[in-house]
Amino acid sequence: MRKPEFVYVTFIKTTPEKLWHALTNTAFTESYWFGCSLHSDWKVGSRMHMDRFGKVVNEGFVLESDPPRRLSYSWLSVFDAEMIKEHPSRVTFVLEPSNGAVKLTVTHEDFADDSKTLPSISEGWPLVLCSLKSILETGKPLDFEMPRSAESA
Repeated sequence: MRKPEFVYVTFIKTTPEKLWHALTNTAFTESYWFGCSLHSDWKVGSRMHMDRFGKVVNEGFVLESDPPRRLSYSWLSVFDAEMIKEHPSRVTFVLEPSNGAVKLTVTHEDFADDSKTLPSISEGWPLVLCSLKSILETGKPLDFEMPRSAESA
């Protein structure tokens, strides 16, 4: 039996290069990720960590980096005493040009049995990705608070 995974697909009116920048630029990530910022040099094997208000909330390592087509990193939520005990999961972004837009597919998979991370990211990713789409298409991120349970995504 396959482990549960989270898949989100959206189309964003932008270019693959601008979307790649949005996914990997520290300052830009903070603008749509509700105060979180991602930090890495985005080379395979490099550390990736996510800060929220100066505190590391998620960490991992870059597993794949093929700008501006594919990015993957491991993910461990370290802000929660139960989630930090789980083995790291995997996030993969696939960017495909599509009719003047970019099809973005985000897959988050390889969760521990009875994962506490899976419900958290399942609520968080849609908020983050909708905010990303909004800022790239309108110049403004979504204007609402992220629920406490979704702070890891």
